[in-house]
Amino acid sequence: MGRTAVRKTRVSCDRVWEVLSEGWIFPSWVVGASRVRAVDAEWPRVGARIHHSVGMWPALLDDSTEVVGSVPGVELLLHARAWPFGTAEIRIRLRERDGECEIEMIEHGISRPESWLPDSLQDWAVYPRNRECLRRLALIAERATDPSAGDV
Repeated sequence: MGRTAVRKTRVSCDRVWEVLSEGWIFPSWVVGASRVRAVDAEWPRVGARIHHSVGMWPALLDDSTEVVGSVPGVELLLHARAWPFGTAEIRIRLRERDGECEIEMIEHGISRPESWLPDSLQDWAVYPRNRECLRRLALIAERATDPSAGDV
């Protein structure tokens, strides 16, 4: 079921969960998401959705991502739609390791046409993007806890 992208961050899993819980900043860490149109008030509880657009103007596709599993501070299971590419299942796991958070992200196509692709081809397509998503997620979480992070 796909290759797992992993990233360690120096902040707690609770801090990373706070970032995941803020639906309006979704495009800040999700590669390909260009804007958020609406966030259900219950986000990130099961059944809640982020209504987003993917792509670049003027070629934007409006779609949504739905929470299908949620264990606060531990795991977020999403179904992300991106017509015409189908639906992908994305699992984000958080593990506390020596006061830091290890973040895992795995993505797999669950509807056509993406699900028709062999796992190795899906991995080739999404693994680099997922690594970048985790890099961005970690940077956002770390910056919020480090007042000097904005200094360059």
